Amino acid sequence: MEISKDLKLEMYRQMKRIRDFELAAIDLFKKGNVKGTIHPYIGQEASGVGVCMALRQDDLIAGTHRSHGHNLAKGADAKKMMAEIMGRETGYCKGRGGSMHIAAFETGSLGALSVVGSGIPLAVGAALAFKMRGEARVAVSFTGDAGSNTGNWHESLNIASVWDLPVVFVLENNHYGVSTNIKDTAKVQDLSLRAAGYGIPGVRVDGFDVLAVYRAAENAVARARRGEGPTLLVTESYRIEGHYAGEPEVYRTRAEVEEYRKEDPIIRFRQWLIENALAAQSTLDSIDVAIKQEMIQAVQFAKDSPPPDPATAMEYIYA
Repeated sequence: MEISKDLKLEMYRQMKRIRDFELAAIDLFKKGNVKGTIHPYIGQEASGVGVCMALRQDDLIAGTHRSHGHNLAKGADAKKMMAEIMGRETGYCKGRGGSMHIAAFETGSLGALSVVGSGIPLAVGAALAFKMRGEARVAVSFTGDAGSNTGNWHESLNIASVWDLPVVFVLENNHYGVSTNIKDTAKVQDLSLRAAGYGIPGVRVDGFDVLAVYRAAENAVARARRGEGPTLLVTESYRIEGHYAGEPEVYRTRAEVEEYRKEDPIIRFRQWLIENALAAQSTLDSIDVAIKQEMIQAVQFAKDSPPPDPATAMEYIYA
């Protein structure tokens, strides 16, 4: 199916929203306005946007500690996201989750989770519920390359394949689990080959190409919705920033980072849109200005919002 011009422009807008949101969050962290830390999604925007734009609103996602981008791509409000990161009452989790635990149920996000690989079984559970209820809905789990070496990942792929559950396992290979290169923890460098062990399709795409990710995700989601079971989708990307904001990054060279920076998915897609006469530079500039204003408002909203009342500390602990 041909991807419409409007959808392509929306892909650009969503990737730019994620980028500007992350830059604003990093700035807040550096100024001491964020307790804890920030794990930027910068460089991987095409992966989250390409996948989430292939989903319906009633489909569900489960994320990782690096899920600002997943939440925004699924439709989360930037103001409530920023407020949560700053620990404010107006945030998605009333300031109790922070950067690594944002859940936005209204947009279909089961939540970001700080423990590597822990969101994968949540997506499988949701997919099982869909199948038992006879609902044509799909669940998606996001994890990094390190998450594919956890017991949760293998057990989840196994049961999902045995029961033909409507779930898509997205593995965002950014090459590092904190400071350890995937080459040191996996013998197979094409991680999509691992799907064969569970009898499900394994698809590997350029994670810097939002159109390639979208097409692959669209196929995987359609397959799951038809009741044909799960797919492993590996998006080959790279995190331009460190594992967390302000990390020393002593495990990789600046030359390596700069080489990958040339693949920046937003710059690449912007140039492609202009070269293919799908958008004038002025049109994209206008989108950029509107997004910058949105993030300024999001930051101000968070700063103006109150922190949770200590008297409510024991609330929201049990479902």
